[in-house]
Amino acid sequence: MFVRAYGALASDKPLESLQIQRRETGAHDVQIDIAFCGVCHSDLHQVRSEWAGTQFPCVPGHEIVGRVTSVGAHVTGFALGDLVGVGCIVDSCKHCEDCQEGLENYCDGMVGTYNFPTADEPGWTLGGYSQKIVVHERYVLRIKHPEDQLAAVAPLLCAGITTYSPLRHWNVGPGKKVGVVGIGGLGHMGIKLAHAMGAHVVAFTTSESKREAARQLGADEVVVSRNEQELAQHGKSFDFILNTVAAPHDLDALLLLLKRDGTMALVGAPASPHPSPNVFNFIMKRRSLAGSMIGGIPETQEMLDFCAEHGIVADIELIRANEINDAYERMLKGDVKYRFVIDNASLQ
Repeated sequence: MFVRAYGALASDKPLESLQIQRRETGAHDVQIDIAFCGVCHSDLHQVRSEWAGTQFPCVPGHEIVGRVTSVGAHVTGFALGDLVGVGCIVDSCKHCEDCQEGLENYCDGMVGTYNFPTADEPGWTLGGYSQKIVVHERYVLRIKHPEDQLAAVAPLLCAGITTYSPLRHWNVGPGKKVGVVGIGGLGHMGIKLAHAMGAHVVAFTTSESKREAARQLGADEVVVSRNEQELAQHGKSFDFILNTVAAPHDLDALLLLLKRDGTMALVGAPASPHPSPNVFNFIMKRRSLAGSMIGGIPETQEMLDFCAEHGIVADIELIRANEINDAYERMLKGDVKYRFVIDNASLQ
């Protein structure tokens, strides 16, 4: 089955219209007509070979929403017409301890939605900047939001679960003071989710102009991180800090804001390493620095259900597929509030 897509033929070439091949629907597969696909910063890193191992043609996209158009003979959980989503995972070994615990995101055999080895043509996965996708039923998510919110649901499949998973793992909720560093595609979701969980949320930004925007997202307080006096007012007070910044920066100033036994979790993935933090900032208050990567399939479904219950979607700018190269340049400049989403009908 051949479908239209948008992808790159080389790291130094712009994305362009392509024709790609999708497998036929197998016994345990779900075929999806893709309505919308979110644009993640990871897409840009991979398509420009800023992360090693890019295979070309590269068709990015792992924030996929649409309707079921075909199901395999053994599929019981989905039916024609269902609203569904596909995130960052389309396969895993299914047998290891991680998979058995619903943590497929940590499986050594995890297959990402694009640029991972597969038996399908051309030998690696091709993502959601395309008309259709065929995915094993285990990795398909049910969407309970109203259909008119579908485009804004798409970024939940990466930005949503990337922030929800650490917030849940470190028991964010009422009585907890939580910092969210960075107010972008990830950070704006972190603020919304932490607020909905009942935490006292403090947003950190380098820009004075984002104060009011952060409050509208649900932040109780906003700190301009370049202002040392503002930082000092929050010393040793945070239970948890979610750091979404995808560029190298000083971690020590933020670690000093954690109370004893506090944790800062990194979810932003910079192209080069952060400066090494001072070990004494850990030792003196038994603080922890951790990382978190997306979430497993059960937790992703839990996140989608939580967001539907609380009316949470991403703040988006809808674009046509042929606007993706301009969108990448704007994304590098931080010129989006807060996530681009492709209208896949424009691939026709």
